[in-house]
Amino acid sequence: MFFEILGEIQNAETFARGSEIREIGRLRKQYGIGNWRNRKGIATVRLSDGTLRLAELHWYEATGIGKRETKIKQYLD
Repeated sequence: MFFEILGEIQNAETFARGSEIREIGRLRKQYGIGNWRNRKGIATVRLSDGTLRLAELHWYEATGIGKRETKIKQYLD
């Protein structure tokens, strides 16, 4: 599903890092070795049909590599 994040992600927090991440091997192989963290936060997103929704987002992030694989976990409105 395509979506666009509008504005900044609020209440961002890390809930897993390094070996706590189930897919750490794949992340390192696909994007490179880094200090990987699994993060979550809340943001307004625009869906492919133009609808605006408040959603909880999850993504992987590493220093020097950036955010990767952002996904919507649930809608909050």
